Amino acid sequence: MENIYVRHLELLGYEKRFFPSQHYVYMLMVKWSDLSEKLIYRTYPEIHTFHKSLKDMFPIESGQIEKRDRIIPSLPAPRWLWESEKSRETTKSTLAEYCQKVISLPPHISRCKHLSSFFKVRPEDENPPAPNTLKRAETFLVSRDQARDVASEISAPIILDTYRVIADFEKSTKYEITLHTGDLVEIVEKNENGWWFCQYESKRGWIPASYLEPLDGPDEAEDVEPNYEGDEHITIQAYKAEQDDEISLEVGETVEVIHKLLDGWWVVRKGDETGYFPSLFLSKAGKRERLNPGGQKPPPRRSTIRNAKSIHNKSRQRLSQETYRRNSRRYFQQKGSRLSEPQRNSKNAAKSPLKERKNQDNIPEMSGTSSESELKKEAPVIPPRPSPELILERCTDNTCKKVSIHKSPSSSSS
Repeated sequence: MENIYVRHLELLGYEKRFFPSQHYVYMLMVKWSDLSEKLIYRTYPEIHTFHKSLKDMFPIESGQIEKRDRIIPSLPAPRWLWESEKSRETTKSTLAEYCQKVISLPPHISRCKHLSSFFKVRPEDENPPAPNTLKRAETFLVSRDQARDVASEISAPIILDTYRVIADFEKSTKYEITLHTGDLVEIVEKNENGWWFCQYESKRGWIPASYLEPLDGPDEAEDVEPNYEGDEHITIQAYKAEQDDEISLEVGETVEVIHKLLDGWWVVRKGDETGYFPSLFLSKAGKRERLNPGGQKPPPRRSTIRNAKSIHNKSRQRLSQETYRRNSRRYFQQKGSRLSEPQRNSKNAAKSPLKERKNQDNIPEMSGTSSESELKKEAPVIPPRPSPELILERCTDNTCKKVSIHKSPSSSSS
C-alpha cells in the first residue's frame, strides 16, 4: 500500500497564546493524498527546525554544495520574530509562501517521510485545546485576498463545504464560536469526535456538527454504513447514559463500534447490548491511548437541541436500537454457520482460496460417483402456482365482487 503524502498546505493564520507563557502558534490546513483534511498548530521555531533538518537531508537541493543548485526555499531564523506589527505581517507572508513552495518541490522531497511526519496531526491538534482561564488567546487570520495571491501561482483556490446552522449556539469556551439560526458557515475541518472547525465571516471556531445541516439536503448519506462485524475500541472515559438509546460504560471496557456517525455519537455493541456512545471517549484497540486532557465534553445530540429549524422537509433517518440488535444477531448467526461448515469435514478446511470463493453459497460439492440429478434433489421444491378458480374459491366475498366488477367491462368491450 502506497504511503500517503501531503498534497496541499495552506497557512490560515496564527494564534497568540498566554499559557504557560506568551507564544505564537500557526494554524495550518493540511490536505493529504487520501483526501483527508486536518487542521494543525505549529510554532515558528518548530517549523524552522524542520526546515534546517530538511536542508541537511538534501544538501544538493539546499545549495550547500553549489548555491546555483538550490531549490529548497529559504526561511528566516526565529530570532527576528515579533519585534513589531510590520515584522509579524512580513513573517506571516513569508511562511505562507514557504508552505506553498515546499509542497511544490520534486516528489523525492515533498513526499519524503520526514515532511509527512512533521505535518501529521498530533493529539493536541485533533481535539480543541483545554480552556485557559488566565487570559484569552488572540487569533489572527490570513486575509482571503492575500491567501489567493500566494496560492494562485501554485494551485487552485480551496473550496470549503457550506453548512447552515439549525439552532442558536452559544459558545462555552474561547475556542468555540457563537452562531445563530440560519447562519451559513464554511467547514474547515470535520473531526470524528463531532466537533467541527468552521468559519463565519472573519471568525473561526469549533461548533457541534449536530447544529449544522448541508444546504442540499439531509446528510445521512455522508455517514459510514453500519459494519456489524465491529471495530474494536476501548473506553478511555466513563459515561452514564442520559437517553434511552444510549449505553453506559466504564473506563477500560472493550466494545465493538458498528456505526460511526458524523455527529460524534457512535453505535457500539457490548455483548447483546447496543447503544449510542460519545466517540470522544473511545480509543482504537491496539493503538496508543488517545487522551482527553482538557476534559472536553461530548457534543450534544441532535435530538436534545431545542428549537431546531431545518429548511428540509425530510429529516435524517436513524436506525433504531432494535434494528442494530437484530442485525447484529443475524450477522453472528450467518458467521457461525459459515465457520461450522469447514469444521464438519477436515477436507473442506484445507480448500484453496479459489475454491472457497467459488463456493460462497455453501453448495455441496459433487464427488466422483455422484451425479447431477443427486445435487438437484437437495434443492427445495417450488410449489405450483394455484389456479384462478382456486384463488377465487379461497377469497372473501368482498374480493370476489371486486374481481367480477373488473371482469365485466373487459368482457363487454370484447
